[in-house]
Amino acid sequence: MTEDQEAELEEQADDVDEEVEDEDAAEAEGLQEGDFVEIEYTAYTVEDDQLVDTTDPEVAEEEGVDDQGQEFKPRTIILGEGHIFEGVEAAIVGSEPGDSGTVTIPAADAFGEYDPDDVQTVSAEKIDEDDRYPGANVQIDGQQGYISTIIGGRARVDFNHPLAGDDVEYEYTVVQEVEDREQQAAGLFEMFLGMEPELWIETDEVEEEVPVEPDEDDEDAEPEFETETVEKETLYLEATPQMTMNQQWMMGKQQIGQQIIDQIGVDRVIVQEVIDGMGMGGMGGMMGGMGGMGGGDIEEALEDADVDADEIVEELEGAEE
Repeated sequence: MTEDQEAELEEQADDVDEEVEDEDAAEAEGLQEGDFVEIEYTAYTVEDDQLVDTTDPEVAEEEGVDDQGQEFKPRTIILGEGHIFEGVEAAIVGSEPGDSGTVTIPAADAFGEYDPDDVQTVSAEKIDEDDRYPGANVQIDGQQGYISTIIGGRARVDFNHPLAGDDVEYEYTVVQEVEDREQQAAGLFEMFLGMEPELWIETDEVEEEVPVEPDEDDEDAEPEFETETVEKETLYLEATPQMTMNQQWMMGKQQIGQQIIDQIGVDRVIVQEVIDGMGMGGMGGMMGGMGGMGGGDIEEALEDADVDADEIVEELEGAEE
């Protein structure tokens, strides 16, 4: 093959690559994996029309689940991160804000197929007395299940998910793409914790120890460090009593914080606990005064108050007689 022929083949290959890139760019229009999106949705089981989940307060009220302490409003997710069933994510990818749709998630991809082997008979002694009734959620040997029947000292416990075997239909609307980073972080916290804390992002100057490059000629040189001022983008989070008592936060604050750092792109998360005054300064003074009497000279305190300690003792002794 001549050099001219090789050059022509390379040029043709470049043209094909450009066409593929153009096609990929066209296919990549709309929302893509990694985008933050705010969505509304309602999901029911296909067969029994049982509510699975919703962001609609009116649906929640109709179904009688609006009193569970949960706020029903649009939810922020990251496409491709598994924050909602994969089939719903796949339907949203490529769409635009304002688009709506319906997608059915097969049981196997939703809550799993129903497995009869996951129904077991256990001794009622393994179950707390207050939970010995059909329908009670129980934990047996580290497995979560619910009691289907209980007779005498034996209980049938179903370890399948309550919605196992059900296909689920989602109706969704893409409300908007979320591009503000503070709003992104708030949406993630609400998804993780069921609540939206007060937060903000700032850039701080922080002093930290950084390693110094060793002398190449000194193989035995010990590592040295120097203090350097660096900029760190910080997400500040106000820890309210509601948040500090949140079970999800208590159990997984490190993992949640790391996900926020990775997804939002900040350097660190600082959680601030604020203790407000409650208008009880008088009590603090009173307690301080009592503490002073307990730790100091009581007789001196009585003298300052113009009280005769001997008279008090005589009165007490007379009362006892």
